[in-house]
Amino acid sequence: MAKHRKAKAEKSGTSTTSAKPTDAERLKPDTAGTSPASSVPTSRAPSPPVGDGDDELEEVVVVKRQPFRFFDLPSELRLRIYEEALYISARHVHELYHGKKAAALVVGLDDKPAPPLDLEPNINWYLVRPRLQAFLVGRQMYDEAFRVFFSQPVRIYPNHGRFFNTKKPLLARLPAKYRAIIHTLDLRLGQGWSKPPRCQNTDESLGLRDCINVRTLKVFVEVDPSEPHFEGFRGKNSTKDTYKWFCVDLLEGIMRQVPTLRTVEVDIVEGMKGDAPVALALCRAATNAGKVLAKGPTLRATQRKTEEAAQATLRQLLSAISLDETPKMIEVEA
Repeated sequence: MAKHRKAKAEKSGTSTTSAKPTDAERLKPDTAGTSPASSVPTSRAPSPPVGDGDDELEEVVVVKRQPFRFFDLPSELRLRIYEEALYISARHVHELYHGKKAAALVVGLDDKPAPPLDLEPNINWYLVRPRLQAFLVGRQMYDEAFRVFFSQPVRIYPNHGRFFNTKKPLLARLPAKYRAIIHTLDLRLGQGWSKPPRCQNTDESLGLRDCINVRTLKVFVEVDPSEPHFEGFRGKNSTKDTYKWFCVDLLEGIMRQVPTLRTVEVDIVEGMKGDAPVALALCRAATNAGKVLAKGPTLRATQRKTEEAAQATLRQLLSAISLDETPKMIEVEA
């Protein structure tokens, strides 16, 4: 009979006897009335943050950055940017060898002329090579950048000891279209005066005839072997005028192969006399060729000091002569 009542109760879903709760059920917290799901209606939106009524919610706007369209700039601005990025200044070279702190202490460094392009290992590796990466960006940037870069002065014969005796100077290594862009050439004379290297010539292989836009040639004289203290060190069968005429031949060969050349600027190293035979001979050769002669700052200052010293000596001689001893001019009628 009891089994029948138990089966009947299970069938109807009700039980006549209530089971005691276990220990786990007794210790379990009652969260049915306090759960967030049961306390917040599903059809209601979340409440706004607490604050003043006048405060507005800030919206986060994500803007996708677009690349800068460099070639949409006017050509004048692009060329100005190329000049700032590609030109190598005297400050860049000073910072390379002495550091930025030492360069900041040098007065008038920005007014110094930029060094010419040459076969200089350190300058070419650390300053020239990074700038040439602009040539690889694209065809249009290459066409514009190389015209700006090679408008800088270029040295004809290398001056660095590693490349001093090379067979091919930088000018001979450049393609013809690069040589056609050059505006200014640099000629440095004096080093190797007792035995000039073979590369110091004006052969066709140098490529001077491709320099169709050169307007200025800067000549810098470092040594004048005609001085008396060079006696006995000039080499076999060499006189005090041997190197002078060698330099004049180089200058005349350059002027002959570069017909577009207009100005020849001659300068000397500090300490050399303003009337040095080599400098005077170069000035005379440029004038005879019909070029505009421009004297460098050191040569002008030296010659000015020489003239002032000569005038001071003349004034001392005239002051030492009394008026009675001064010769008088006599006019003679024809």
